[in-house]
Amino acid sequence: MRPSHLLLAVLVSAVWGVNFTVIEIGLDHFPPLLFSALRFLVAALPAVFLVGRPKVAWKWVVGVGLALGVAKFGLLFVGMDAGMPGGLSSLVLQVQAVFTALFAFALLGERPSRVRLVGMAVALAGIGVAAVDEGASGPLGGFALVVAAAACWGVSNILTRRAAPPDALNFMIWVSTVPVLPLLALSLLLEGPERDLEALAGLDWRGAGTVLFVAWIATVFGFGAWGWLLRRHPASTVAPFSLLVPVFGMSSAALFLGEAVTPLRWCAAALLVGGVAMASVTRRPPAPSVPAADAPAPEAAAGRS
Repeated sequence: MRPSHLLLAVLVSAVWGVNFTVIEIGLDHFPPLLFSALRFLVAALPAVFLVGRPKVAWKWVVGVGLALGVAKFGLLFVGMDAGMPGGLSSLVLQVQAVFTALFAFALLGERPSRVRLVGMAVALAGIGVAAVDEGASGPLGGFALVVAAAACWGVSNILTRRAAPPDALNFMIWVSTVPVLPLLALSLLLEGPERDLEALAGLDWRGAGTVLFVAWIATVFGFGAWGWLLRRHPASTVAPFSLLVPVFGMSSAALFLGEAVTPLRWCAAALLVGGVAMASVTRRPPAPSVPAADAPAPEAAAGRS
């Protein structure tokens, strides 16, 4: 990977990590479901006219839009609004790798290797330590909602794998159109029109800035740059950079929000990140052996170079 590509991968991880701090700030201005709806509304509408038609079947666009946009982000924003700290949320969400592996085994018949199973166990131990830490300092309800959000992210990963979109940015923009109306409807039903109108009427530059950041920087730029990297490098080279997200998430929350990082949380971070790294290991299938009688002659092999 070129140095410029490496820096881009780190930048995207930093943007996604800082995004949790921005979400926490935005939740001071908006109800969580309305904030999530605005995120997708602002991300999708300006860009949808520039990326062309979807390049996968609509069923995949709608399925991922509901699993990722409505379920995952809806639960994440509600969980953070219920008191789950942004830095810890960025860490706990990494357990999505474990859920993805479990769903891939149950639905796609992908058998995890022993290393991956050990990694999943280590990551789940990290979730247990994080739960103990959060139970001692904050509400467990918000923690449970973020874990549920990670499970929904795992579902969306399986759907995305089945969709196999050739253009990640095109796919993400169209996926972003799906959650807008369901999230707005849920906000009106659960949060109430009065609260929504009050938030919109009191919109200031700080609130608007959080919407623009989570929509254009974290969503459009983040997924667009990530997809660009994946088109130029193997997924096994790009994917490990996502393990930097909780590092930036916890650091930015501590720096800008004064979020404490307890020894238990550091322990949870080490277990989760290490376990996810192990669970993300993929085995390369062994290269088929070529019988001696069928091997090309040295002259023929040289002639093909």
